[in-house]
Amino acid sequence: MTGGIERVVVVVPARNEEETLASCLASIVRSGDALRRHGMRAPVIVLVLDACTDGSAQVAAAFPQVTVVETDVASVGRSRALGAAVGLSLAGTDPASVWIATTDADGSVPEEWLAQQLAHADAGADAFVGAVVPPLDDLDPLRRHAWLSKHHPGATLGHVHGANLGLRADLYLAVGGFAPVAMDEDVALVERLRARDARIAETEQHPVTTSARLIGRVDGGYAGYLRALIDEAG
Repeated sequence: MTGGIERVVVVVPARNEEETLASCLASIVRSGDALRRHGMRAPVIVLVLDACTDGSAQVAAAFPQVTVVETDVASVGRSRALGAAVGLSLAGTDPASVWIATTDADGSVPEEWLAQQLAHADAGADAFVGAVVPPLDDLDPLRRHAWLSKHHPGATLGHVHGANLGLRADLYLAVGGFAPVAMDEDVALVERLRARDARIAETEQHPVTTSARLIGRVDGGYAGYLRALIDEAG
């Protein structure tokens, strides 16, 4: 189960996420351990602490499997691009043999996360777009009802989330990587992939769980989406 992939790089941008960071990193490590059971080497995990003023660095220090990079660019696009560049350097192999997976620091990935992405790579996919869901128990009744009413099976297909995204590193480089923008760097990347007729696998299986908070680190994003659900329901 490699599809020609020899190494996996996981990129995680974070800005003041000390409350959720430990569970996020632990979930990625578990997913990497599952990947190793399929005969793959442990993934290169790069955490980019961007303009953090909290205890995120101290939390990350408890995870020796994680390479920590600190920056103050205050841009998720630049942070994700920096993490990918560092990860590719550490991978030490031809980008054509590297898979880049990304997630966010305010959620957690399922144990099958990386194995699922590589299974799609093995089937011929150049990139992977997966689903993201909030913990429903953390939603108030009104928001929970609004979310469930809009998310029937298949509803998330076609939506792009940097929290559940992966692609071949050579193609990532060929389309210019993540744009240096404050948001929607994930959407822009997939648009460039589609323009090149890349083979993109999409699934709602094994979604990534993300925070149910209403105030995010950038305007818009998933927190903004949840706020809008409340407004619409009202």
